[in-house]
Amino acid sequence: MSVFRVWQITQFELTRLFATKRGLLALAAFSMVWFMILKYPISHAVPFLNSPEFSDIAQQIAGAIGLRELVKWPEAEFAIFWIISLYSYPIFSLFISSDQTVGDRERGTLRFLSLRCTRDEILIGRFLGQLLIIILLIAATSIATLAMMTYRDTSLAPNGFFLAVKLSMQLAIIAMPFIALMAFLNIVTSSSRLSIVTAILLFTLGSGMITYLASYVSFIHALFYLFPGEQITSIAGQTETKFFDWLLPLIQSIAWLTLAATVLRKRAL
Repeated sequence: MSVFRVWQITQFELTRLFATKRGLLALAAFSMVWFMILKYPISHAVPFLNSPEFSDIAQQIAGAIGLRELVKWPEAEFAIFWIISLYSYPIFSLFISSDQTVGDRERGTLRFLSLRCTRDEILIGRFLGQLLIIILLIAATSIATLAMMTYRDTSLAPNGFFLAVKLSMQLAIIAMPFIALMAFLNIVTSSSRLSIVTAILLFTLGSGMITYLASYVSFIHALFYLFPGEQITSIAGQTETKFFDWLLPLIQSIAWLTLAATVLRKRAL
């Protein structure tokens, strides 16, 4: 496997987003959505969390759902940012990475690319490109949140910077298996839209079926570990996080990419 060719394919993914009309429209929509999130949920929730009148109520509510530690953060903007991003970025990753290889296969350009690089290089390059895009978007929203927090209280800037880096890294790790899953679904489906539909069915009907079968055969419950985001509820509170909770997304990513590579090698382009 050539690192240079993988990097070339990764760069092409960045070009498709940042240098095409379709990509710029997607960025504009993403920016508007996060502008609304920063302006309303985050900016309006911070005074509520910091208010002496409502802080006890907020702690009781947060404690009931395992988020008491987040309410205690002086960097209240990042507490709200973390909860919103924890659930929104995985969903966004599914949509933004829904066309890694399936579009090229439909147009016949994937066969052309396979003449100049291996199928594994195409798969890994596209995956890394989508992951890098997600990392850049996470970093951008983290910086915007940091700027909002610094405007409110400049003394929080140093700790806020390190918290922004920490949360950005954690969100990138969480998003990885979702991108890897879409890499696999791109190979076994015939369009990007069908890949998204299949992912939705997997997380709804698939999880429901496993839950039903697990009531009869207990070890089937272990299949939930194949689902990206299985550990999200346990890490949401940022308390007593286990090492396995961060290792699991890496294992899932490797597993889905390995399965995708195996199927891609055998599939006609």
